[in-house]
Amino acid sequence: MTKEKDYLKDTLDNDVSAIVKGIDRDVERGEDILMLGLGIVMLSSTFAPVAPPTVILPLVALTFAITSSLACVNYQNMERKLAASMARLEVREQAMLRPIAAVFKEHPTPPLADSFNPLKNLKRTWKSVMGGILINPFWMPIFYVMGIQINEEKNLGILNQAIIRIEQKLPS
Repeated sequence: MTKEKDYLKDTLDNDVSAIVKGIDRDVERGEDILMLGLGIVMLSSTFAPVAPPTVILPLVALTFAITSSLACVNYQNMERKLAASMARLEVREQAMLRPIAAVFKEHPTPPLADSFNPLKNLKRTWKSVMGGILINPFWMPIFYVMGIQINEEKNLGILNQAIIRIEQKLPS
């Protein structure tokens, strides 16, 4: 499978519509990835009778880490493909897509190395330590990666709202 470089394809749609449809499809993919992780975590309680918490809880944290990482990579790919697509458009068409580009600029996703570094995310680290103290120390990594997952979900929600506003302005 080849990796797409931008959202422009040889279609009958105009370029702005093709880009908005492509980004919307990628936002849905990111939301599906996050929901898959949440669904797997919700099903983890079915293994409680056969597996101890020392096995299940690290797997829950790993599930959140993997799905939030995949969603982060998807978000960064959307930003890259939008920039490549906008470079090929006229100024008038670029102006229609500026709200989406503004979302990427206002809500950037940090590199994965920064997301998983507890020293660069002191607020998230503090919240996960407090949750671990209140519930169980084994939950600290879960709370930390859950914070990453929530941040990715928030970014996709804001991006989805910008897409909806642009779709309402486009001719049907």
